[in-house]
Amino acid sequence: MLDPSELYEVDEQVAVRVPHAGTGTGPVLVHALRGFVDAGAAGRVTTEHLLSELPSERLVTFDADQLLDYRSRRPTMTFDATRWSDYDEPELVVDRVEDSDGMPFLLLHGLEPDVQWERWIAAVRQIVERFEVPLTVGVQGLPMGVPHTRPTTISAHATRSALVADHSAWFGTVQVPASAAALLELRLGQSGHDAMGFSVHVPHYLAQSPYPTAGIAALEQVERSTGLRLRTSALLPAAERSIAEVDRQVADQPEVAAVVGALEEQYDSFTRSIGRPGLLAPGGGLPTAEEIGAEFERFLAAQDGTVDDGSADH
Repeated sequence: MLDPSELYEVDEQVAVRVPHAGTGTGPVLVHALRGFVDAGAAGRVTTEHLLSELPSERLVTFDADQLLDYRSRRPTMTFDATRWSDYDEPELVVDRVEDSDGMPFLLLHGLEPDVQWERWIAAVRQIVERFEVPLTVGVQGLPMGVPHTRPTTISAHATRSALVADHSAWFGTVQVPASAAALLELRLGQSGHDAMGFSVHVPHYLAQSPYPTAGIAALEQVERSTGLRLRTSALLPAAERSIAEVDRQVADQPEVAAVVGALEEQYDSFTRSIGRPGLLAPGGGLPTAEEIGAEFERFLAAQDGTVDDGSADH
């Protein structure tokens, strides 16, 4: 492997001002990469919110030229009458951000690397170790057959089960296409670092549009797992406008309304069967993976197969 340290540059003027470096209590690292599955632009919404609402400084800049395949993801250029006037330069960076209480954390964001994953992950691990990051947290959106009219649900995963003990497992053993973010979590755990991630379940019919509700759910999970205060409430007006617009469009399209109604029926039937008003409802504890699996199997067995699950194109 080529030297990972040659993939990035650290702004030393910012780096020396990161509190707690050298004491074992460094800043948390939050990451949201663009380029793989991110339904509802949950990761992008989260990143844009953090950078617009909280003070930040550029700490680390990766050499995008070494990590991206421009033929598969061409950046945008602006042509103005007779000349090229602008270039949307791709970036992959780490910013130092301060939460509402002035607590610093690191935010890794930008385009997912196309190549040299292992070398890039080794570079991130160097950054984690240099600043003694105690926990790395990733966020993304995952398209699911859930309705926007019900509480948002989340899949949590981590390098140690204790980190997600308060979350229910939604899946058994599955194989899926890899992502740089998922491999980063795996490799950090293998090297003894705590890492976790949250995949927000976004209604599949909203997967292609920014969905602020998913950003709120992701931020709330980061807050709970890290203790950071991230001004999540600032996203509420955008989320309310988004839901109102979705409701309007659903009301105007009977075929879409039928899909949403079927998803609501499935969701409500399932939550009734486990005796809770919502999968994440407080009181009585969260259902275990075994409870969810057993109840879901019973629920499916009770269906007559006539309910549209929304998998068809509309």
